[in-house]
Order: sequence, then C-alpha cells, then structure tokens
Amino acid sequence: MHKALTATAAIALMCASATGQAYEQGDWILRVGAATVSPDTNSDDINLPGGLVAKADVDSDTQLGLIPAYMVTDQFAIEVLAATPFQHNIEAKGQGAISGTNLDAGSTKHLPPTVSVQWYPRSGQTGWQPYIGAGLNYTVFFDEDVDNQLIGLLGSLTGGAVNGADLSLDDSWGLALQAGVDVPINDHWAFNVGVWYIDLDTTAEITAKANGATAAKVKFDVDLDPWVYNIGIAYKF
Repeated sequence: MHKALTATAAIALMCASATGQAYEQGDWILRVGAATVSPDTNSDDINLPGGLVAKADVDSDTQLGLIPAYMVTDQFAIEVLAATPFQHNIEAKGQGAISGTNLDAGSTKHLPPTVSVQWYPRSGQTGWQPYIGAGLNYTVFFDEDVDNQLIGLLGSLTGGAVNGADLSLDDSWGLALQAGVDVPINDHWAFNVGVWYIDLDTTAEITAKANGATAAKVKFDVDLDPWVYNIGIAYKF
C-alpha cells in the first residue's frame, strides 16, 4: 500500500497541471476514491477452554471513500472522512502450546466517521495543495458474527456442550492524524492521495451458547489502531 501511494503520487505529479487550482475561503472540496483500512492489531489474550490461549488479528478492507471538506479560511478547513461500510475478517492466532495454529474466528462491519481540522500551507496559491490535519474518530461496529471454525473448536474443547456463539465489539472514540496532497489537473479537478492514523480501541466479548443458553463468556481488549489510505480524485466547487 505504501508503494501504491508513492507510485500514484508520482504519476499525479507528472500528469498534473503546473498551475491549476487555488483553495480559498468558502470553497468546498469533495474527494472520492478507494479507501483502505489497514489495522495494526494488538489484542489481549483470548483464554479458551482447556487452558488454550489465542490472540486476535484483523485483516484489511477497501471501500468507496467519500470525503468532503470546507475551507473555513484560505488555510484552514473542516473535513469529514466517510465511506461505505468496511468488513473485516477476524482470525484467532494460537499462542503457547498451540502456537502456529490459526483459525477463522469471525467477522464484523464498521463505519469510521472522522472529523478533522486541516491546515493548507499553500492555500491561496495555485499548484499542488498539501495538507495536514488532526481530529476525532468515532467507529461503530455492527453485524458481528462468529465463524463456524471457532464454534467448532469451542464445541470440541467442551465435549460438544457449545454449539453456538455471539460476538460483540464496543464502539470506539479516538484521535486521528492525517496528511495528504491534491495535485491539480485543471481549475476544478485534482488527483488526491491521503493517509490517516486512527487511535481505535475496542473491547470484544464472545458469548458461547449451549442449546441457546449462555455457557461461557470471554472478554478481551483489542487495539486496532489502523492506517487508512485514500487514492482518488478531488473536485473543487
């Protein structure tokens, strides 16, 4: 992903207009592109029946990013990071006696709306428009699901007592930092490359079921702290 960002930025710089647009107070900018959430996962131990221990790992996903920004002054803007729902697969990685044993644990969807204040050092000037920003993220999880592989493992560890499970993830508030650049094509259109780092922590709870009744609960904290990348286009209104 880092290589893709670098290559896209280089192509944009080669193809872009030497003059292009200037950003000024009152302008609206809409960025649309491929937004990728890449978690840097670090979880507490997941203590399974029989004294077995695992840790959670979460994969990346790419969705449509829709990112409006409003220039409050020539140099400062308010931006909202929005996207279609991201879906992530969750893997349980065995530790200790079961190190190297990994299985599909579940999946979840989430939306990570992020509001940031941005600084544009070259606003009011034509040409490329770099920016940096800081803001607040709220991530809401939904459609959590436990994979049959984990349900099967729980069942085998309890002699068949567990035949179902539920997963819940707490919503998260956290700080976000970002940087990006718009490289103009003409007075309205530009190439965009952007990156965010989001402080995203959640508490997961797996509730094991035995014939519909609660048999056991496992609760653990997970630091996701994802990098979010957007590659696309920008349009200035």
